[in-house]
Amino acid sequence: MNALPIAAAALIAWGYLALARGAFWRASERLDHAPAPSDSPEIVAVIPARNEAATIERVVAGHLGSRYPGQLSVIVVDDLSDDGTAQRARDAFAKAKADPSRTLEVVEPPPLPPGWSGKLWAVHHGLAHAQKIAPGAKYVLLTDADIVLAPDALASLVARSERENLSLASLMARLDARGWGSLLIPAFVYFFQMLYPFPRANDPDGNVAAAAGGVMLARKDALTAIGGVESFKDNLIDDCALARAMKDASPSAKIWIGLADDEATSLRDNQSLTSIWNMVARTAYTQLHYSPLLLAGVVLIMALLFLAPPLIALGWPGVGPFGHGSFRAAFFGVSAWGLMAMTYWPTLKLYERPPWEAALLPVAGVLFTGMTISSASRHWRGEGGRWKDRVYS
Repeated sequence: MNALPIAAAALIAWGYLALARGAFWRASERLDHAPAPSDSPEIVAVIPARNEAATIERVVAGHLGSRYPGQLSVIVVDDLSDDGTAQRARDAFAKAKADPSRTLEVVEPPPLPPGWSGKLWAVHHGLAHAQKIAPGAKYVLLTDADIVLAPDALASLVARSERENLSLASLMARLDARGWGSLLIPAFVYFFQMLYPFPRANDPDGNVAAAAGGVMLARKDALTAIGGVESFKDNLIDDCALARAMKDASPSAKIWIGLADDEATSLRDNQSLTSIWNMVARTAYTQLHYSPLLLAGVVLIMALLFLAPPLIALGWPGVGPFGHGSFRAAFFGVSAWGLMAMTYWPTLKLYERPPWEAALLPVAGVLFTGMTISSASRHWRGEGGRWKDRVYS
């Protein structure tokens, strides 16, 4: 095997990612804790929920306990749950003894029509109900039924949105990183930043648009201007579709995405490999526009970036099936592996993982490549996009 050109290509690729990919790896986009603006505009939160009995009480309690000084209405859209989700949401409101500036309504959407994803149909119905109960709300908080917000998180999001005149502000919630999640969740967050560099997404002149669906604060007039979620009703990657629509709607539209420290926490259990595998495989092939050519290209790129550097580094001098005798190739492989680890460290630090785990990113890269191939396979079998007992082929 002529390892030198492969190692050189990998090193050049990692040099580009480290120096010219919008500094994505710094993980520097965070939410500052500025006080809420004095006028504190009215907000309505829409939470689509399908069989979320395990988490909905804590989620609703978190919203009702927000220290945001303005009016906040919470709408839980119970999407045909059969586990008591709706009643548990109502129980949370009864226990909270919220002040009059906090309200909760639980509604059910009509049957899912063709051409809609279940989540977006629930959100669409929730937004229609929001217009009835809170027509004067300036912002809509689109959030998930497994995301708990810290008491000051909403105030900080509104403060940033008001200060920077944002159409959309979103937070990538802190995910469960136990079990298999300790290896794969920091890598998942890192890969998301690599795909959508946050600094470029936050640049009004940048061509990147990204959002994190767990926490999205949208200005209602900007949401109306794009035709609501109906404009991308069948999109399984709905958060980034919303960001793209916002950014394309007007040259002056501004969006912001950041990483949560403790402002937003996901209650979704990521301890098992199956849980993470299904989460990624649900939409990975959608991200590739269902293209076999793009899939092949991604597999080759992932092999070059994450597999080649350690194999070439460890294959000198002539050790193992990937052995070779080129010192320069080994040096390039070690250098590429080192750059990889260096760029991964800030995200690992966010998740309070030890520095040595940066060397394990190639293992996560191989697993995520497998998840992407699995996503394509599911699509070809007519099982693509499976989530909550629904299949979107």
